Amino acid sequence: MIAMQYSFTLPADYDMEIIDRRIREKGPLLDGFPRLRFKAYLSAKKQDVGFASTENLYAPFYLWDEPEGIDSFLGSPGFAALTRDFGWPSIKTWQVWQALLAADLSAARYATRNIKAIPPYSNLAEQREMAVANARSSLKAGALAAIAAFDPTTWQELQFCLWRAVPVATATVQLYVVGHISQPRPE
Repeated sequence: MIAMQYSFTLPADYDMEIIDRRIREKGPLLDGFPRLRFKAYLSAKKQDVGFASTENLYAPFYLWDEPEGIDSFLGSPGFAALTRDFGWPSIKTWQVWQALLAADLSAARYATRNIKAIPPYSNLAEQREMAVANARSSLKAGALAAIAAFDPTTWQELQFCLWRAVPVATATVQLYVVGHISQPRPE
């Protein structure tokens, strides 16, 4: 599995209803997309009821079963339309250590993402064990999905979770609103 995210930082006075409308209209188009475990359509607003972000963001998060899914998506008309509307994003990818997912993620309303540096010469087996334990703890705390992953290019660890209710978050955690979850179609 591979986790992937790109993010667009939007101006402080940007009408975030444009993003909300885009998610409502375009979100269902990726339901059942081949090799996609899920796509969380995420946004964060500088001016928001309940919690505020330091920036206005549109930042979809993907969990792919296979790299061919990423290739198919990035070559699709949908991605071409996104880049036409918002620009050419830098795409982050992580190798997944653990992905714990509820059977149905449609109840997710919030997401958290924490990225931290892996210190040089770390014991990666121990790093993985701790990350997987953190993912399991998040699931016990009510997360619908908990992903532990890492990027060996930048030596960063990712903890990503989907939640029904607003979770307690620290200053290092980016909190998002989930506008839609694309998942495989039921068989």
